[in-house]
Amino acid sequence: MKTSFPIAALALSSLLATSAATAQTAASLPVVKTTSFRADTVSIVKHGAVADGLTLNTQAIQKAIDACSQQGGGVVLVPRGHWRTAGIEMRSNVNLHLAQGALVQFTDDHNAYHLIKTNWEGVDAVRNQALIYGDNLENVAITGKGIFDGAGNTWRPVKKNKLTETQWKRQQESGVLNEKKDTWYPSASALKGTTIPEAFYLKPGKEVKDYEDIKDFLRPDMLVLARSKRILLEGVTFQNSPAWTIHPLMSEDIIVRNVKALNPEYGQNTDALDLESCRNGIVEGCTFDVGDDAICIKSGRDEQGRKRGLPTENFIIRNTTVYHAHGGFVIGSEMSGGARNIYVSNVNFIGTDVGLRFKTTRGRGGVVENIFIENVDMKDIPGQAIIFDMYYMAKDPVPLAGESTAPPVIEAKPLDEGTPQFRKIQIRNVTCNGAETAIMVRGLPEMPIKDISIENAVLQSKKGLVCIEASGIKLKNVTLLSTQTLPVMEVQNSQNITLDGIRYTPGAELLMRVTGDRSKDVKLANTDTKQAKKSIEFGDKVSKKTVTVSQR
Repeated sequence: MKTSFPIAALALSSLLATSAATAQTAASLPVVKTTSFRADTVSIVKHGAVADGLTLNTQAIQKAIDACSQQGGGVVLVPRGHWRTAGIEMRSNVNLHLAQGALVQFTDDHNAYHLIKTNWEGVDAVRNQALIYGDNLENVAITGKGIFDGAGNTWRPVKKNKLTETQWKRQQESGVLNEKKDTWYPSASALKGTTIPEAFYLKPGKEVKDYEDIKDFLRPDMLVLARSKRILLEGVTFQNSPAWTIHPLMSEDIIVRNVKALNPEYGQNTDALDLESCRNGIVEGCTFDVGDDAICIKSGRDEQGRKRGLPTENFIIRNTTVYHAHGGFVIGSEMSGGARNIYVSNVNFIGTDVGLRFKTTRGRGGVVENIFIENVDMKDIPGQAIIFDMYYMAKDPVPLAGESTAPPVIEAKPLDEGTPQFRKIQIRNVTCNGAETAIMVRGLPEMPIKDISIENAVLQSKKGLVCIEASGIKLKNVTLLSTQTLPVMEVQNSQNITLDGIRYTPGAELLMRVTGDRSKDVKLANTDTKQAKKSIEFGDKVSKKTVTVSQR
């Protein structure tokens, strides 16, 4: 059998239908160098693989991959059938192709996997090697219409409140419970890892063997391709991952096309796609339904990420649907190397906890800039439709419901290399049918979130706009159909805010509240303030001159 997969080089700039505002940046995007394979095809059956769902085919699959690479590359075919295996390693110039009906089932025997020094959540770490792994490769692909199943249910902890009573009873037929009896772990080894601070960190003076007693806690990702060039993932389904599902790391020229990532809603840390410190690529036509964030842009954590200094940059993400996930499109929180020149278009988020999610915290550092997002449709979002948050996993500085509406006193910290920045981000053509909050912008007193533009949006939610410690925020032609209207828009300690052509729920109690002695230069333009019972309310230290109201 001979099969070839020739693909021409793709110019990212030619794939964008850009606005005038983004055209200059888009024109500078590079060409994505794509994969190309010899027509030679070898079946894993030729190397002794047996599709009975019982035989462990690790050696046969690995022999097929190794032999193909050593002979100059080509296609390794996994035919239809049920193929059981442990971890496999990819090689350069190999396309691992799963025929339709092929199910590659990774074994639930954890002894078949081994610990390695690696990187996870942006820091040097010890983990079980990924189920599919490659390092320093060039010209590598995984294609076809088959399925990889990671046996993640034998690795992941499960919280009692995530299951029905019947499911929880069945879950306890194996494994162990924590002291509170509210979380299940697959083994005592997995539970022990939760008692050790920063358990997966590679600590000075420690070797891999020192982590063996918590091996089950150090769950493997499903697919990691590190420091590699020219990667193609197309058509396949990755499901039931032990941890992150697809993780290109410090790699370049990446195409992820028509791929599915499917994990249980309660699957902890089961991100769909984590592009970490990668450059030049396309993600399109994918479907993600997972237990953590879906499309994730990362670049290392804190000092290690800043020292690495590799931003994720030059990506087009389009024509993709996300069902359950913590966030639909996410930047952070490990973004210490920065992120830039990313274009997102024509995406649907259905039931994700948050839609567009930008998250960081003090100590991360890194600059996120030149992000362009358009044509986003969302429904049934339990959290925020759009959020920029610099307090991720920190103490919440915003008063809870029922508490004082006066802005909290938050101490500004000195600027240093650990101060994160969000700036120059454009979002347009967005709808959301159902969310807790339409738009939330929450910066730091020492570093406001800057230059965010949201245009042409219709957002149905409980709360409208919350804008705290921000500068240069512009909303144009935005409809905020919030059910809680006291107020529709909240502005705290923010400057140079333009609200142009805002539509809102008729009969709203209060259109806008402005608080904080650092608030200034708030412009409300082309907005019918008479539809609200009260148009603007000012905090104690805010001059009425802070807000100007104008009509065309």
